[in-house]
Amino acid sequence: MNQSAENQTEIILNSIADGVFTVDTEWKITSFNTAAEKITSIKREDAIGNHCWEVFRANICEKGCVLRRTMETGKQIVNQPVYIVNAESERIPISISTAILKDKKGNVIGGAETFRDLSLVEELKKEISGQKTFQDIISKNKEMQRLFAMIEQVAESNTTILIEGQSGTGKELFAKAIHSLSHRKEGPIVTINCGSIPDTLLESELFGYKAGAFTDAKKDKPGRIALARGGTLFLDEIGDISSALQVRLLRVLQERVYEPLGSTKSEKADVRIVAATNKNLDELVRKGLFREDLYYRINVVRLTLPPLKERKEDIPLLVDRFVKKFSRLNGKDIHGITPETLSILMAHEFPGNIRELENIIEFASVICKDSYISIDHLPEHLQPDTEIKDGVINNEALRKGLPWETIERNFLSNALKKNRWNRKITAEQLGMHPTTLWRKINRLNIKLPEKDGRFKNK
Repeated sequence: MNQSAENQTEIILNSIADGVFTVDTEWKITSFNTAAEKITSIKREDAIGNHCWEVFRANICEKGCVLRRTMETGKQIVNQPVYIVNAESERIPISISTAILKDKKGNVIGGAETFRDLSLVEELKKEISGQKTFQDIISKNKEMQRLFAMIEQVAESNTTILIEGQSGTGKELFAKAIHSLSHRKEGPIVTINCGSIPDTLLESELFGYKAGAFTDAKKDKPGRIALARGGTLFLDEIGDISSALQVRLLRVLQERVYEPLGSTKSEKADVRIVAATNKNLDELVRKGLFREDLYYRINVVRLTLPPLKERKEDIPLLVDRFVKKFSRLNGKDIHGITPETLSILMAHEFPGNIRELENIIEFASVICKDSYISIDHLPEHLQPDTEIKDGVINNEALRKGLPWETIERNFLSNALKKNRWNRKITAEQLGMHPTTLWRKINRLNIKLPEKDGRFKNK
């Protein structure tokens, strides 16, 4: 092939949206197009000349290599779904197609593999199905890690579980994780928000009814308990149900039976119940607003989710996940957020917790036309017109020309003060390694007291 033809081939390959690479008979990469670079996060010059399994780290490389199968049998493979691990150690879903390369005499000189990034497809599938797995709950917070361990211990049982936490802390996600790890995972998980349905409708929604039970009941309708048969029933905001309904629900938990409205025959409640609340049930019991016997029935295992302001070390992880999610869903090419923007988010108290953070990143992703989300892309309430105060950074401070070094020094000093100058705890909250924080302290010339939060006062 002459130089002109090679250049034309390279131009064509680089214009293709799918990743393409070729190998010789020794399985060494001979070409690697632009899309392959983008999907794998590996540069062409780092790929060419290396064995394909050293670059293209797929879950089938060691056993069941589709390109090897094609080379040995002569049969093409089309759109086989697999996973690869890119240069950032992220698992990327792709589909693979293979072909044999031959010279003019028909001799096999290598193979070609094309692959398509299915990340958007997988994201859309999750959005449509609403299915979440335990692995989708990301955190490096110690309390969250303890809760993860508890989930693994109790998920396999039929024990009723109560999940407490403020709105937006991920209670439903935990309920789905419990279901996905249980022996009931092949059954349905059915959710009912007890706080969003009037009490008169909630009873029929929960227990169902028989034809003729009331004027408009033309035919039988199964309730959520029946729909969740063999699976899990998630009762969200259980603290909002009335006293009368509490009595009926107590029977379900005690005797595992219930009666649809208009029926005289009891039916078996073959469900595992997970309840959640953003209210203090102990206080409601003391005030007589929640039955004590029901409280003890649902409070067999209690998981209390910490608010986001108590697990700020998770903010960078969550931001990264949400940026990738909305970048894919909105067809954008956003790589992350600027350090200044992350500082503002780290200083925010997040009364709406993870849901609020997700909404902020979704908003920013929609209006962002750059590669990185900056302060100007944040909602207006995160851009106050005040100077730096107590280490809290805002947009106006940056607009007035304060150097980033000054802003960062104020922010880190404030974070250290809040933690009584304990560097280890501060580093965990900021989502950085303690040595990284130490380097920043030295570079910014932040003066530390002789004794910090690691020492007890004598």
